[in-house]
Amino acid sequence: ADSGHSSAESVTCHRDRMEVEFSRELSNYSWQGAVVDANDEEITSCDYLVDYENLLLSALFVNCTSLEHGQHKLSLKLMVNDTTGGEKNITSSAHCSVVHANEVIPPFFTGATNCTKDFMAVTFPRLIPSFSDEHAVPVTPMTWTLSIDDGTKIHQLSLGQAMQQGYSFLADGHNLVFQVAFSATGVVSYKQNGQVLYTVALKLTYGPPERRLTVESRMLCAPGPAVCNATHMTVTIPAFSGTLMAVGVEDRTIPIDQLQESGIAVDTKRGIKMYISRGILKSRLHGESCSGLQAYMSSLKLAFHFHGETVAMVMHPECPCDQRTPIAAVCTQDGYMDFEVLADSTKPPLNLDTLRLRDPSCKPAYKSSLNDRVWFHVPLSGCGTRYWFDGERIIYENEVRALWADLPLSRISRDSELRLTVMCSFSNGDASLTIKVDSLPSLASSMNQGPLSLVLLSYPEESYRHPYRDDQYPIVRYLRQPIFLEVQVLNRNDPNLQLVLDDCWATASQEPSSLPQWNIVVDGCAYDLDSYKTVFHPVGHGVSYPNYRQRLEVKTFAFMSGDKALPGLVYFHCSVLICNRFQPDSPLCSTRCPKPSRSKRESGKPSMNSVVSLRGPVLLVPEGWSADQGSTLLSKEAWAKVTLTVVCIFSLMATVLLFLAFLRCLKRRASLIHVIH
Repeated sequence: ADSGHSSAESVTCHRDRMEVEFSRELSNYSWQGAVVDANDEEITSCDYLVDYENLLLSALFVNCTSLEHGQHKLSLKLMVNDTTGGEKNITSSAHCSVVHANEVIPPFFTGATNCTKDFMAVTFPRLIPSFSDEHAVPVTPMTWTLSIDDGTKIHQLSLGQAMQQGYSFLADGHNLVFQVAFSATGVVSYKQNGQVLYTVALKLTYGPPERRLTVESRMLCAPGPAVCNATHMTVTIPAFSGTLMAVGVEDRTIPIDQLQESGIAVDTKRGIKMYISRGILKSRLHGESCSGLQAYMSSLKLAFHFHGETVAMVMHPECPCDQRTPIAAVCTQDGYMDFEVLADSTKPPLNLDTLRLRDPSCKPAYKSSLNDRVWFHVPLSGCGTRYWFDGERIIYENEVRALWADLPLSRISRDSELRLTVMCSFSNGDASLTIKVDSLPSLASSMNQGPLSLVLLSYPEESYRHPYRDDQYPIVRYLRQPIFLEVQVLNRNDPNLQLVLDDCWATASQEPSSLPQWNIVVDGCAYDLDSYKTVFHPVGHGVSYPNYRQRLEVKTFAFMSGDKALPGLVYFHCSVLICNRFQPDSPLCSTRCPKPSRSKRESGKPSMNSVVSLRGPVLLVPEGWSADQGSTLLSKEAWAKVTLTVVCIFSLMATVLLFLAFLRCLKRRASLIHVIH
């Protein structure tokens, strides 16, 4: 065998390894590569990878290189078979500079814990390359260390020990998945009323101190199960030292102060109980073992402040299947009617193949293998679904039928007939699904809460980007400063609907019907008797469903006492109409300003009228109270000063009135004495 010199063309240095690219000439030969020591013997403890197709060799600094003159030296030997059948050995070396102590690799912190009913897991990049897609256990397990801190003791485990004590690794492409069993060493549990929260703090290290890679994770998991009733899903987190900071539903993060309006109520008296409205849940078929729909949430992310850091877990809560209802029916947030039809709804059993919606091209979304039930997923805006307004409700309706008239012509039929009317009605704050069967015994009805609700928000500026939070009320405004208001319909996506302003007004107390009042908008138009007219701002296309919003700007005013403007709290309210966007069924749905002389009460009732109030009051103060003009929020100290000032003013006025009354009484008495004399 002949010996030659280096055939390496380039070397790429990474923080934990080096990559050598060989000459393209090698592609013409059959060859093998190896990492060798100073005696040209292969280093068996070296973890390296050869890519013969791309002519690359990748090797870790650890166990593969030697240190020479402040550099990692990698020695290579290539065994090349030439065209004549002879073998040629080629030796070469590659170098990379050593990272100094002040360039120590910082630890990598994993993200949210994936919490399942069987285990908890975190995913992190393959920073440590001794895993391969084919092998879950690395070649050199002695270089791994797993440290687990349970609060009283630190457990030091090798990789082999860890995998025997409840920890496991899975390779997933460019990532590693680290799974922890609830019974694993070092896992701490918090228990409350049958619910358990598991947590573990761990550190995974690899390599020598000067080139150590570290992955740290604090994991949380509350595997449930969830408890459900007709209106809500309840998720319970046992009490522990963490503080809830944020909630994420699917891909949307919801601030804590906006959970209520998003359909989630939170009780933190002892532990955490989250009451999640069924209106924001999804639904699916539970499976062959259950004749019913199952409500679930594909992703619920909870972030806590725990041990001085932000720790998050992603849960996948689901309701147990409810087999008590013969017809499972759900009105979904994303605009569908979900319901089942069972074969034994009629006697003799119904032939489910004969079922038709009003639009016969729409088929059932699912049919059981036993042919005993089908599931319909009917869009509110398709498949022949009709809708109309009934007072304060929007009603959607479709029909499922299996009639003899729909079957092929024959002299007789032994199939049952069925006509099923499915109606989903939404009103301000609830929704219901009713099912009626004509000419047959009534099937059971299923009622469900729906997601239609309104909100009146205030914004600090005309851009309408970020509304004031609940904890920022009351908001200070000076006379003639603008107040930017917005009315929204929440949790609806029907493009046929349009939000229309009816009236808006201000009161001196929280009750919308209290006196005194001042009109801001009347019959959808600016109030004629106000010298500072209300300004309506268009809603651009930068928001979802602009037809569900109305924006207006009001110049600040103060209620009067005699000829004086007094400081005080003012509350804003609006009544709105929800109309058919393309076919207004009421004269009030077509806003024209100025309004004709005929009043709205003579023109007809609105399609749907609801009153919504601003979340908190606005504190109106006359000009001159402060030289600092602006929209500064009132602090507790400032509020106390304003309140004290108002009390002092009223006390002073009362004292002056008493003094004047006393003088008048003395004058009258003196006059009487003069007459007697």
